[in-house]
Amino acid sequence: MKTPRLFVPILVLAVTLLGCETMPTQEKTTSGTVPPQPIKVAENKAEIEALANNAIAGYIGALPELRIKAEKGSAIAQAALGEMYQNGFGVTKDEVEAVKWTRKAADQGLAKAQNNLGEMYRTGLGVAKDEVEAVKWYRKAADQGDAIAQLNLGVMYADGLGVAKDEVEAVKWFRKAADQGDANAQFFLGVMYRTGLGVAKDAVEAAKWFRKAADQGDAEAQRNLRAIKAQEKTGLKETESIALYEKAIKGDAKALAELRGRAEKGDAYAQFNLGAMYRTGQGVAKDEGEAVKWYRKGADQGNAEAQSNLGLMYAEGRGVAKDEVEAVKWLRKAADQGDAYGQAGLGIMYRDGLGVVKDEVEAVKWYRKAADQGFAAAQSNLGVMYRTGFGVAKDEVEAVKWTRKAADQGLAKAQFNLGAMYANGQGVAKDEVEAYKWWLLAGAGGDEIAKGNIGLIEKNLTPAQRAEGQKRASEFKKK
Repeated sequence: MKTPRLFVPILVLAVTLLGCETMPTQEKTTSGTVPPQPIKVAENKAEIEALANNAIAGYIGALPELRIKAEKGSAIAQAALGEMYQNGFGVTKDEVEAVKWTRKAADQGLAKAQNNLGEMYRTGLGVAKDEVEAVKWYRKAADQGDAIAQLNLGVMYADGLGVAKDEVEAVKWFRKAADQGDANAQFFLGVMYRTGLGVAKDAVEAAKWFRKAADQGDAEAQRNLRAIKAQEKTGLKETESIALYEKAIKGDAKALAELRGRAEKGDAYAQFNLGAMYRTGQGVAKDEGEAVKWYRKGADQGNAEAQSNLGLMYAEGRGVAKDEVEAVKWLRKAADQGDAYGQAGLGIMYRDGLGVVKDEVEAVKWYRKAADQGFAAAQSNLGVMYRTGFGVAKDEVEAVKWTRKAADQGLAKAQFNLGAMYANGQGVAKDEVEAYKWWLLAGAGGDEIAKGNIGLIEKNLTPAQRAEGQKRASEFKKK
């Protein structure tokens, strides 16, 4: 299969924390006195940001002037300098120097910098990894109302990272961020209501928050909404199996035993989750043959996720002899139940004529069904079909629309394609700066062709244009 496919249960609390900036609090010295607070200076944000852009572009005098402002106490200049060193924009990349300047801004109370400093401590970027210190800085930013910091702090409480695990506190911070419109926080709040973690289990409230996230294009939230509807019909205890899975993948032997017991007694959700564990090697020794065994048991009972995973195992010959006809069979069963992964997979089979007569019109049909649910890979593929005119009337404007939806979710291949459309003026006004932005993002996401194109397009851009493209890339946030 050529599109990415997740082989995990639909509810997973672990998440890559968002943001990355800096800012520590004032600490007492060994003498017990508090060091003097930095002198805050009047700042013109727009002026300093323009100066930072000029510094990134390499204009003579801009970097020294920005540094002078930072050294005189401008928190915005300090934070900008920190980001430059962190990303290697206009200066040689230096994570230690990035921490130094981000910390200065953070010490002055700049929330964005505080969140970034927390992220640096969480990941060990330019500083010794320290989850307790990460929590401290996330909290400072969160207390100022920074939505990303609130989300990050909620995740730390949910997973017990740097702080005692406290699901009630996690819900509190997820809610604060969710109320500000953060889609990730809305999704996690839905998870908490659905599983009854930190809050009374409430399917109606869970659906409310999943719907908010889904309206912003969150594919996992869409899947959860569908699963809630299915659960209302079946009464199966999916959420209990997921809760056990969450514990089992972290090494909880008792939870694994109970999950296995449920699977052996015929719980389709437990069978699917156990298959996912064997597929990924989380909580058990990796064994794709065993994964196929449990996916099949769940699939035979009509579990859509198990069916789509089983179909992909057949398509790729993992844990079972490769059989594209059998793959199509199981992908279709999942797709017919509305499973976005099954729909996208079936679209690929029709597009490439794998296990079925090649039919690009049918491929477009299935891509669209998955794309309408917010599945990024299907959105990207649908964009390609519109751009090439395969299976649908060629329409470059429509191609841009669908490619952008996938690119906004962070899919590197879609970001590369969108950059190419901007570079060539296909379906959108030609804009090499915007193309540069999308190729920077795609390259950071691992797209090798994009990495090669970055050097080529830079030759056509002025220093100011390069700075603008880098700025746009650094400000990108997934939707």
